[in-house]
Amino acid sequence: MKNIVIITDLDGTLLHPKTYSFQKAAPALELIKERGIPLVLCSSKTRAEIEVWRDRLGSRHPFISENGGGIYIPAGYFPFHGSGDQQGGYEVIALALPYEEIRKRFVELRDRLETAVRGFGDMTIEEVADLTGLTLEEARLAKQRDFEEPFIFSGEPDERFLREIEGEKLRWTQGRFFHIMGDHQRGGPSICSGNFMNGETDRS
Repeated sequence: MKNIVIITDLDGTLLHPKTYSFQKAAPALELIKERGIPLVLCSSKTRAEIEVWRDRLGSRHPFISENGGGIYIPAGYFPFHGSGDQQGGYEVIALALPYEEIRKRFVELRDRLETAVRGFGDMTIEEVADLTGLTLEEARLAKQRDFEEPFIFSGEPDERFLREIEGEKLRWTQGRFFHIMGDHQRGGPSICSGNFMNGETDRS
């Protein structure tokens, strides 16, 4: 028999893109819970943010944070011991450079190129809340970065800055915000994008 695992993104996939409700997915969530099918959350959100949603969803399964930067496996989840670091009740498999290194290189690039760009590390909790529409508590969790730095340009995106990120052997993505990260990604096409709400696949 094959073991089924469902891997899903959060914003705009499991969660409504504006209301963040998972009401429409409730029947599917109840069904997979009854059948013992693991639901693995895979998101650009931080570990701290995903933990909140795991509690809301009643999930105790592993999850993947910050666009594939880290895999968090609850201690004792598997009957064998893996190769990850033990941290805060999880076995953590880090697939990316740590945030401190990403932040350092982001600032160095910005200063060298004199680019008008700001990351979450430059912003207060209040600024992040205003920019994202999150509550202050949610914005505080969004600033607890482990692997990557969301950023915005003051004006049009600077292509030179983005090319230099690639020249530094780093990656960047663009969604609601730009993100600078190490050489990692969420996985293959749509690995985190099975859409519970309408049965479609999000390939953004």
